[in-house]
Amino acid sequence: MNCTKIPGKNCEHQVMIYTLSTCGWCKKLKALLSALDVEHEYVDVDLLTGEELNSVREEVKKHNPRGSFPTLVIDQGAKVIIGFKEDEVKEALSG
Repeated sequence: MNCTKIPGKNCEHQVMIYTLSTCGWCKKLKALLSALDVEHEYVDVDLLTGEELNSVREEVKKHNPRGSFPTLVIDQGAKVIIGFKEDEVKEALSG
């Protein structure tokens, strides 16, 4: 999977976001993580094609059966946050 890695000083957690390139809430979540200086990776699912697209869709559904975006996966699924929930994200990544 072709992920984009964003460096940050807060690297206590492994953070992965499944997003759509055109989604306003996805953009807000990326901006929030950058503002919090959280190291994270993301993939814009709508820019994928073929087998990679199918594989990532299946991965998203493991964490979020509805397959909606953004889907934020912390520590390989220990915590999953669906949608843009600023307070929940801050709490999950604070310690």
